[in-house]
Amino acid sequence: MTTTHDSITLATLDNGLRIAIEPNDSMRSVAMRLMIPSGVIHQEKNELGIVGICAELLLRGSTTRNSQQQADDFDLAGAVRDASPAAKSIGVSMTTLDNRFEEAVALVADMTLNPAMTDESFEASRIMAQHALASLADDPQQRAVLAARERHLPEPYNRSTYGTESSLKSITAQSTRDWWAAHAKPDGAILSIAGAIEPGKAIELASTYFGSWSGKAPPPKISTDAPRGYAHEEDDTNQVQIIIVNDAPPAAHANEMNELLAVSVLSGGMSGRLFTEVREKRALCYSVSASYRAAKEYGLVTSYVGTTPERAQESLDVLYEQLGAMQAGDVTSDELNRARIGLKSRVIFSGESTGARASALIGDLVNRGSPRTLGQVIEQIEAVDLESFNDYLRQRTLGKITIQTLGPAALTPPC
Repeated sequence: MTTTHDSITLATLDNGLRIAIEPNDSMRSVAMRLMIPSGVIHQEKNELGIVGICAELLLRGSTTRNSQQQADDFDLAGAVRDASPAAKSIGVSMTTLDNRFEEAVALVADMTLNPAMTDESFEASRIMAQHALASLADDPQQRAVLAARERHLPEPYNRSTYGTESSLKSITAQSTRDWWAAHAKPDGAILSIAGAIEPGKAIELASTYFGSWSGKAPPPKISTDAPRGYAHEEDDTNQVQIIIVNDAPPAAHANEMNELLAVSVLSGGMSGRLFTEVREKRALCYSVSASYRAAKEYGLVTSYVGTTPERAQESLDVLYEQLGAMQAGDVTSDELNRARIGLKSRVIFSGESTGARASALIGDLVNRGSPRTLGQVIEQIEAVDLESFNDYLRQRTLGKITIQTLGPAALTPPC
Protein backbone atom coordinates (compact mmCIF):
# COMPACT_ATOMS: atom_id res chain seq x y z
CA MET A 1 0.00 0.00 0.00
CA THR A 2 1.26 3.49 -0.91
CA THR A 3 0.12 6.77 0.65
CA THR A 4 1.30 10.37 0.40
CA HIS A 5 1.60 12.83 3.31
CA ASP A 6 2.26 16.28 1.90
CA SER A 7 5.49 15.74 -0.07
CA ILE A 8 6.39 12.45 1.63
CA THR A 9 5.38 9.10 0.12
CA LEU A 10 4.95 6.06 2.37
CA ALA A 11 4.73 2.42 1.35
CA THR A 12 4.99 -1.01 2.98
CA LEU A 13 6.26 -4.12 1.22
CA ASP A 14 4.64 -7.51 1.77
CA ASN A 15 7.53 -8.54 4.03
CA GLY A 16 6.81 -5.68 6.48
CA LEU A 17 9.57 -3.31 5.32
CA ARG A 18 8.27 0.27 5.54
CA ILE A 19 9.47 2.83 3.03
CA ALA A 20 9.47 6.63 3.22
CA ILE A 21 10.50 8.83 0.29
CA GLU A 22 10.90 12.60 0.23
CA PRO A 23 11.84 13.80 -3.26
CA ASN A 24 13.77 17.03 -3.72
CA ASP A 25 14.36 18.10 -7.32
CA SER A 26 16.79 20.83 -6.26
CA MET A 27 19.32 18.21 -5.17
CA ARG A 28 21.70 16.10 -7.23
CA SER A 29 22.32 13.63 -4.42
CA VAL A 30 20.14 10.85 -3.02
CA ALA A 31 20.52 9.50 0.50
CA MET A 32 19.22 6.21 1.81
CA ARG A 33 18.94 5.04 5.39
CA LEU A 34 18.00 1.51 6.43
CA MET A 35 16.93 1.01 10.02
CA ILE A 36 17.01 -2.65 11.08
CA PRO A 37 15.07 -2.93 14.38
CA SER A 38 17.61 -4.98 16.29
CA GLY A 39 20.00 -3.02 18.47
CA VAL A 40 21.63 -2.90 21.86
CA ILE A 41 18.34 -3.61 23.67
CA HIS A 42 18.01 -6.91 21.80
CA GLN A 43 21.29 -8.33 23.13
CA GLU A 44 21.59 -10.78 25.99
CA LYS A 45 23.92 -9.71 28.80
CA ASN A 46 26.56 -12.23 27.76
CA GLU A 47 26.66 -10.81 24.21
CA LEU A 48 26.85 -7.08 24.88
CA GLY A 49 28.78 -5.47 22.04
CA ILE A 50 27.65 -7.93 19.38
CA VAL A 51 25.60 -5.23 17.63
CA GLY A 52 28.67 -3.08 17.11
CA ILE A 53 30.61 -6.06 15.77
CA CYS A 54 27.79 -6.85 13.33
CA ALA A 55 27.76 -3.25 12.09
CA GLU A 56 31.50 -3.39 11.44
CA LEU A 57 31.19 -6.75 9.68
CA LEU A 58 28.64 -5.36 7.21
CA LEU A 59 31.45 -3.16 5.88
CA ARG A 60 33.83 -6.11 5.49
CA GLY A 61 32.45 -7.94 2.51
CA SER A 62 29.51 -10.08 1.45
CA THR A 63 29.13 -13.60 0.12
CA THR A 64 29.48 -12.17 -3.41
CA ARG A 65 32.20 -9.55 -2.80
CA ASN A 66 35.20 -9.61 -0.50
CA SER A 67 35.97 -6.55 1.59
CA GLN A 68 38.16 -4.88 -1.03
CA GLN A 69 35.74 -5.58 -3.86
CA GLN A 70 32.88 -4.18 -1.84
CA ALA A 71 34.77 -0.98 -1.08
CA ASP A 72 35.85 -0.64 -4.72
CA ASP A 73 32.30 -1.11 -6.03
CA PHE A 74 30.90 1.53 -3.67
CA ASP A 75 33.66 3.92 -4.80
CA LEU A 76 32.85 3.22 -8.46
CA ALA A 77 29.19 4.01 -7.69
CA GLY A 78 30.25 7.31 -6.14
CA ALA A 79 28.63 6.22 -2.91
CA VAL A 80 29.53 6.90 0.71
CA ARG A 81 28.30 4.15 3.02
CA ASP A 82 28.36 3.35 6.72
CA ALA A 83 26.84 1.03 9.32
CA SER A 84 26.39 1.90 12.98
CA PRO A 85 24.83 0.40 16.11
CA ALA A 86 22.19 2.16 18.20
CA ALA A 87 19.96 1.41 21.17
CA LYS A 88 17.06 -0.06 19.21
CA SER A 89 18.56 -0.69 15.80
CA ILE A 90 21.44 -1.08 13.42
CA GLY A 91 21.56 1.67 10.84
CA VAL A 92 22.94 1.36 7.33
CA SER A 93 23.46 4.61 5.42
CA MET A 94 24.38 5.46 1.85
CA THR A 95 24.57 8.67 -0.17
CA THR A 96 25.33 8.95 -3.87
CA LEU A 97 24.48 10.92 -7.02
CA ASP A 98 21.03 10.54 -8.54
CA ASN A 99 22.32 8.79 -11.67
CA ARG A 100 24.15 6.13 -9.62
CA PHE A 101 21.40 5.41 -7.10
CA GLU A 102 20.17 2.08 -8.44
CA GLU A 103 23.71 0.72 -8.59
CA ALA A 104 24.32 1.83 -5.00
CA VAL A 105 21.01 0.39 -3.72
CA ALA A 106 21.98 -3.01 -5.09
CA LEU A 107 25.28 -2.80 -3.20
CA VAL A 108 23.55 -1.86 0.06
CA ALA A 109 21.14 -4.78 -0.31
CA ASP A 110 24.05 -7.14 -0.92
CA MET A 111 26.04 -5.98 2.11
CA THR A 112 22.93 -6.13 4.34
CA LEU A 113 21.29 -9.35 3.20
CA ASN A 114 24.44 -11.35 2.33
CA PRO A 115 27.19 -10.36 4.80
CA ALA A 116 30.13 -12.76 4.73
CA MET A 117 31.02 -12.41 8.43
CA THR A 118 34.08 -14.61 8.03
CA ASP A 119 36.11 -15.77 11.02
CA GLU A 120 39.00 -13.56 9.94
CA SER A 121 36.82 -10.45 9.58
CA PHE A 122 35.13 -11.22 12.88
CA GLU A 123 38.41 -11.24 14.79
CA ALA A 124 39.45 -7.91 13.29
CA SER A 125 36.03 -6.44 14.12
CA ARG A 126 36.17 -7.70 17.69
CA ILE A 127 39.61 -6.16 18.18
CA MET A 128 38.23 -2.84 16.94
CA ALA A 129 35.37 -3.12 19.44
CA GLN A 130 37.84 -3.84 22.26
CA HIS A 131 39.91 -0.81 21.25
CA ALA A 132 36.80 1.38 21.25
CA LEU A 133 35.92 0.17 24.74
CA ALA A 134 39.48 0.76 25.96
CA SER A 135 39.44 4.29 24.53
CA LEU A 136 36.87 5.28 27.15
CA ALA A 137 39.77 5.42 29.62
CA ASP A 138 40.85 8.60 27.81
CA ASP A 139 37.33 10.07 27.64
CA PRO A 140 36.15 10.80 31.18
CA GLN A 141 33.15 12.85 30.04
CA GLN A 142 31.78 9.96 27.98
CA ARG A 143 32.39 7.54 30.84
CA ALA A 144 30.42 9.76 33.19
CA VAL A 145 27.55 10.12 30.70
CA LEU A 146 27.36 6.36 30.16
CA ALA A 147 27.45 5.69 33.91
CA ALA A 148 24.64 8.19 34.53
CA ARG A 149 22.40 6.75 31.83
CA GLU A 150 23.10 3.21 33.03
CA ARG A 151 21.53 4.12 36.38
CA HIS A 152 18.82 6.45 35.07
CA LEU A 153 17.16 4.21 32.49
CA PRO A 154 15.79 0.70 33.02
CA GLU A 155 17.24 -2.39 31.39
CA PRO A 156 17.91 -2.71 28.50
CA TYR A 157 17.61 0.97 27.49
CA ASN A 158 20.48 1.82 29.84
CA ARG A 159 23.08 -0.10 27.82
CA SER A 160 25.79 1.43 25.66
CA THR A 161 26.96 0.19 22.28
CA TYR A 162 30.45 -0.62 23.62
CA GLY A 163 29.74 -3.85 25.48
CA THR A 164 32.00 -5.03 28.29
CA GLU A 165 35.46 -6.56 28.40
CA SER A 166 34.08 -9.96 29.40
CA SER A 167 31.20 -9.98 26.91
CA LEU A 168 33.45 -9.03 23.98
CA LYS A 169 35.78 -11.90 24.89
CA SER A 170 32.91 -14.39 25.03
CA ILE A 171 31.40 -13.51 21.63
CA THR A 172 32.43 -15.85 18.82
CA ALA A 173 32.25 -15.62 15.05
CA GLN A 174 29.52 -18.27 14.96
CA SER A 175 27.44 -16.63 17.70
CA THR A 176 27.69 -13.36 15.75
CA ARG A 177 26.49 -14.99 12.55
CA ASP A 178 23.66 -16.69 14.48
CA TRP A 179 22.62 -13.41 16.13
CA TRP A 180 22.54 -11.61 12.79
CA ALA A 181 20.53 -14.38 11.13
CA ALA A 182 17.94 -14.24 13.94
CA HIS A 183 17.68 -10.46 14.24
CA ALA A 184 18.28 -8.88 10.82
CA LYS A 185 14.68 -9.06 9.63
CA PRO A 186 12.49 -6.73 7.54
CA ASP A 187 9.27 -6.75 9.59
CA GLY A 188 9.49 -3.43 11.44
CA ALA A 189 12.51 -2.23 9.46
CA ILE A 190 12.36 1.17 7.73
CA LEU A 191 13.97 2.28 4.49
CA SER A 192 14.04 6.04 3.95
CA ILE A 193 15.14 7.84 0.79
CA ALA A 194 15.55 11.59 0.32
CA GLY A 195 16.79 13.70 -2.57
CA ALA A 196 16.67 13.54 -6.35
CA ILE A 197 14.43 10.50 -6.70
CA GLU A 198 10.95 9.81 -8.04
CA PRO A 199 8.87 7.97 -5.40
CA GLY A 200 7.54 5.32 -7.76
CA LYS A 201 11.06 4.46 -8.90
CA ALA A 202 12.30 4.33 -5.31
CA ILE A 203 9.56 1.89 -4.30
CA GLU A 204 10.29 -0.25 -7.36
CA LEU A 205 13.99 -0.45 -6.46
CA ALA A 206 13.21 -1.26 -2.83
CA SER A 207 10.89 -4.08 -3.90
CA THR A 208 13.46 -5.43 -6.35
CA TYR A 209 16.39 -5.55 -3.97
CA PHE A 210 14.70 -6.04 -0.57
CA GLY A 211 11.45 -7.80 -1.48
CA SER A 212 12.83 -11.33 -0.94
CA TRP A 213 13.98 -10.48 2.59
CA SER A 214 11.74 -12.14 5.19
CA GLY A 215 11.12 -12.66 8.89
CA LYS A 216 10.61 -10.78 12.15
CA ALA A 217 13.13 -10.37 14.98
CA PRO A 218 12.32 -11.47 18.55
CA PRO A 219 11.24 -8.64 20.90
CA PRO A 220 13.58 -7.32 23.61
CA LYS A 221 13.13 -8.07 27.30
CA ILE A 222 12.15 -4.82 29.07
CA SER A 223 12.61 -4.07 32.79
CA THR A 224 11.09 -1.19 34.77
CA ASP A 225 13.72 -0.75 37.48
CA ALA A 226 16.34 2.01 37.54
CA PRO A 227 18.30 2.99 40.69
CA ARG A 228 19.04 6.65 39.85
CA GLY A 229 20.29 8.85 42.72
CA TYR A 230 23.93 9.86 43.24
CA ALA A 231 27.07 7.88 42.40
CA HIS A 232 30.75 8.74 42.08
CA GLU A 233 33.58 7.12 40.12
CA GLU A 234 37.00 7.88 41.52
CA ASP A 235 39.54 9.03 38.94
CA ASP A 236 42.95 10.45 39.79
CA THR A 237 42.78 13.50 37.55
CA ASN A 238 42.77 17.29 37.69
CA GLN A 239 39.29 17.41 36.18
CA VAL A 240 35.83 16.62 37.51
CA GLN A 241 32.98 15.49 35.28
CA ILE A 242 29.47 16.25 36.56
CA ILE A 243 26.34 14.81 34.97
CA ILE A 244 22.70 15.38 35.95
CA VAL A 245 20.00 13.42 34.13
CA ASN A 246 16.33 14.26 34.58
CA ASP A 247 13.09 13.03 33.06
CA ALA A 248 11.50 14.89 30.17
CA PRO A 249 8.56 14.37 27.77
CA PRO A 250 8.95 11.45 25.35
CA ALA A 251 8.77 11.92 21.59
CA ALA A 252 5.37 12.96 20.22
CA HIS A 253 4.25 14.20 23.64
CA ALA A 254 2.22 17.43 23.59
CA ASN A 255 5.06 19.17 25.47
CA GLU A 256 7.97 17.85 23.41
CA MET A 257 8.48 21.17 21.59
CA ASN A 258 8.16 23.09 24.86
CA GLU A 259 10.95 20.96 26.33
CA LEU A 260 13.11 21.36 23.26
CA LEU A 261 12.80 25.14 23.55
CA ALA A 262 13.39 25.01 27.32
CA VAL A 263 16.69 23.18 26.81
CA SER A 264 17.59 25.68 24.10
CA VAL A 265 16.99 28.52 26.58
CA LEU A 266 19.25 26.69 29.04
CA SER A 267 21.98 25.67 26.63
CA GLY A 268 21.49 27.43 23.30
CA GLY A 269 25.04 28.67 22.93
CA MET A 270 26.79 31.54 24.68
CA SER A 271 23.49 33.29 25.41
CA GLY A 272 22.08 30.26 27.22
CA ARG A 273 21.43 30.42 30.94
CA LEU A 274 23.89 27.71 31.83
CA PHE A 275 26.78 29.34 29.99
CA THR A 276 25.90 32.74 31.48
CA GLU A 277 25.36 31.65 35.09
CA VAL A 278 27.88 28.83 35.47
CA ARG A 279 30.74 29.97 33.27
CA GLU A 280 30.48 33.70 32.54
CA LYS A 281 29.31 35.07 35.89
CA ARG A 282 31.06 32.62 38.22
CA ALA A 283 33.90 31.25 36.06
CA LEU A 284 33.26 27.82 37.54
CA CYS A 285 33.96 25.57 34.58
CA TYR A 286 35.53 25.12 31.18
CA SER A 287 32.44 23.49 29.68
CA VAL A 288 28.72 23.42 30.48
CA SER A 289 25.80 22.17 28.39
CA ALA A 290 22.43 20.44 28.36
CA SER A 291 20.81 18.25 25.71
CA TYR A 292 17.35 16.76 25.26
CA ARG A 293 16.85 13.25 23.96
CA ALA A 294 13.29 12.12 23.15
CA ALA A 295 12.44 8.54 22.23
CA LYS A 296 9.06 6.86 21.94
CA GLU A 297 9.51 5.14 25.31
CA TYR A 298 11.11 7.95 27.33
CA GLY A 299 12.58 11.43 27.32
CA LEU A 300 15.54 12.73 29.25
CA VAL A 301 17.70 15.83 29.61
CA THR A 302 21.42 15.32 30.22
CA SER A 303 23.25 18.30 31.73
CA TYR A 304 27.02 18.45 31.96
CA VAL A 305 29.71 20.48 33.70
CA GLY A 306 33.44 19.93 33.28
CA THR A 307 35.47 21.70 35.95
CA THR A 308 38.34 21.47 38.45
CA PRO A 309 38.24 19.72 41.85
CA GLU A 310 38.32 23.09 43.66
CA ARG A 311 35.20 24.35 41.85
CA ALA A 312 33.36 21.05 41.51
CA GLN A 313 30.97 21.32 44.46
CA GLU A 314 29.87 24.85 43.61
CA SER A 315 29.54 23.88 39.94
CA LEU A 316 27.21 21.01 40.85
CA ASP A 317 25.16 23.23 43.16
CA VAL A 318 24.76 26.01 40.58
CA LEU A 319 23.94 23.55 37.77
CA TYR A 320 21.19 21.99 39.89
CA GLU A 321 19.97 25.44 40.92
CA GLN A 322 19.67 26.57 37.29
CA LEU A 323 17.78 23.43 36.27
CA GLY A 324 15.28 24.07 39.06
CA ALA A 325 15.09 27.80 38.34
CA MET A 326 13.40 27.09 35.01
CA GLN A 327 10.29 26.18 37.01
CA ALA A 328 9.85 29.86 37.86
CA GLY A 329 8.42 30.28 34.38
CA ASP A 330 10.12 33.63 33.88
CA VAL A 331 11.61 33.19 30.43
CA THR A 332 11.62 36.50 28.55
CA SER A 333 10.42 37.09 25.01
CA ASP A 334 14.03 37.67 23.94
CA GLU A 335 15.12 34.33 25.37
CA LEU A 336 12.28 32.47 23.67
CA ASN A 337 12.91 34.23 20.36
CA ARG A 338 16.60 33.28 20.45
CA ALA A 339 15.65 29.68 21.21
CA ARG A 340 13.14 29.65 18.33
CA ILE A 341 15.65 31.11 15.88
CA GLY A 342 18.30 28.59 16.92
CA LEU A 343 15.95 25.63 16.45
CA LYS A 344 14.59 26.88 13.14
CA SER A 345 18.12 27.46 11.85
CA ARG A 346 19.08 23.87 12.63
CA VAL A 347 15.93 22.57 10.95
CA ILE A 348 16.51 24.65 7.82
CA PHE A 349 20.19 23.67 7.63
CA SER A 350 19.22 20.00 7.90
CA GLY A 351 17.01 20.46 4.85
CA GLU A 352 20.13 21.13 2.82
CA SER A 353 21.40 17.61 3.54
CA THR A 354 19.67 14.63 1.95
CA GLY A 355 21.29 12.41 4.58
CA ALA A 356 19.84 14.47 7.42
CA ARG A 357 16.38 14.35 5.87
CA ALA A 358 16.53 10.59 5.36
CA SER A 359 17.53 10.16 9.02
CA ALA A 360 14.75 12.50 10.16
CA LEU A 361 12.14 10.48 8.26
CA ILE A 362 13.18 7.33 10.11
CA GLY A 363 13.27 9.12 13.46
CA ASP A 364 9.73 10.38 12.98
CA LEU A 365 8.38 7.02 11.86
CA VAL A 366 9.98 5.21 14.80
CA ASN A 367 9.03 7.73 17.48
CA ARG A 368 5.85 9.32 16.11
CA GLY A 369 4.39 6.85 13.65
CA SER A 370 4.38 9.37 10.78
CA PRO A 371 6.98 11.66 9.19
CA ARG A 372 7.04 15.47 9.27
CA THR A 373 8.11 17.85 6.53
CA LEU A 374 10.50 20.70 7.30
CA GLY A 375 7.58 23.09 7.09
CA GLN A 376 5.59 21.15 9.67
CA VAL A 377 8.51 21.18 12.13
CA ILE A 378 8.91 24.94 11.65
CA GLU A 379 5.19 25.40 12.30
CA GLN A 380 5.47 23.45 15.56
CA ILE A 381 8.33 25.68 16.69
CA GLU A 382 6.47 28.89 15.82
CA ALA A 383 3.26 27.70 17.48
CA VAL A 384 4.79 27.96 20.98
CA ASP A 385 3.88 31.34 22.51
CA LEU A 386 5.50 32.91 25.57
CA GLU A 387 2.53 32.57 27.91
CA SER A 388 1.90 28.87 27.27
CA PHE A 389 5.64 28.21 27.34
CA ASN A 390 6.08 29.72 30.79
CA ASP A 391 2.95 27.91 31.97
CA TYR A 392 4.61 24.66 30.92
CA LEU A 393 7.78 25.54 32.82
CA ARG A 394 5.83 26.24 36.02
CA GLN A 395 4.34 22.74 36.02
CA ARG A 396 7.48 21.05 34.68
CA THR A 397 9.15 18.58 37.05
CA LEU A 398 12.53 16.87 36.87
CA GLY A 399 11.40 13.53 38.28
CA LYS A 400 13.81 11.42 40.31
CA ILE A 401 17.13 12.67 39.01
CA THR A 402 20.43 10.90 38.51
CA ILE A 403 23.72 12.57 39.42
CA GLN A 404 27.04 11.10 38.35
CA THR A 405 30.43 12.55 39.16
CA LEU A 406 33.87 11.39 38.06
CA GLY A 407 37.01 12.79 39.63
CA PRO A 408 39.38 12.58 42.60
CA ALA A 409 36.70 12.90 45.33
CA ALA A 410 32.98 12.48 45.75
CA LEU A 411 30.72 15.54 46.07
CA THR A 412 27.69 16.27 48.19
CA PRO A 413 24.53 15.90 46.07
CA PRO A 414 22.21 18.93 46.36
CA CYS A 415 19.11 16.77 46.71
